Amino acid sequence: MGMDISGITNTNATSLVQNKNDVKNTDTSKVEEKVAENKSTEQGATYEKSDVKETGTYKINKMSKEDRAALVQQLKADMEQQKQQMLELVNKTLSGQVGTFGKANDDSFWRMLAGGNFKVDAATKAQAQADIGEDGYWGVKQTSQRLFDFASALAGDDVDKMKEMQKAMHKGFGQAGKSWGRKLPDICQRTIDAADSLFDNYYKSKESESKEVISEDTIKE
Repeated sequence: MGMDISGITNTNATSLVQNKNDVKNTDTSKVEEKVAENKSTEQGATYEKSDVKETGTYKINKMSKEDRAALVQQLKADMEQQKQQMLELVNKTLSGQVGTFGKANDDSFWRMLAGGNFKVDAATKAQAQADIGEDGYWGVKQTSQRLFDFASALAGDDVDKMKEMQKAMHKGFGQAGKSWGRKLPDICQRTIDAADSLFDNYYKSKESESKEVISEDTIKE
């Protein structure tokens, strides 16, 4: 099992900036019913940390290697499904507006999107708003938690490896920024900050565990 989540992070980051641009480049319209319909038919499976059948604050870190490997595959499958749904939505919207669509990994494609030289219909805007909203799959809360969970599944309960994963996360966002061709939208920075906070809380929990062990040893002596 690989120990680098920069590729996963790059996918998360580029998807975030794509949806962010969808929201900015369209006329406003009330399409709440369409959003509700899209949520029920298109959103697909969303990973919830409560699915993990373990005890303790950091459930994933303490899972067995085999269970963590299985969780990584689950997370990847969920993300790929969401990515494909997003790309299909964008493909339908941009059909005829840009040259050759489909090369989502091509830097020129992302730079074109960053430039905002296209139109987005009201329904697409509404779906994008829902996707990056507070409860959306690509929103700050879910994305930062998903990044932390990926790291936890890859690293296990190992502080040094978790720090490696955190560095890989920042590397992934850096790569996404280069593909984007300009400063990433604010939602990306807020996602990084939220994920960093999750990592910091984990490190603090490990420090507390170490202090408790030392205290117990001192009492025994």
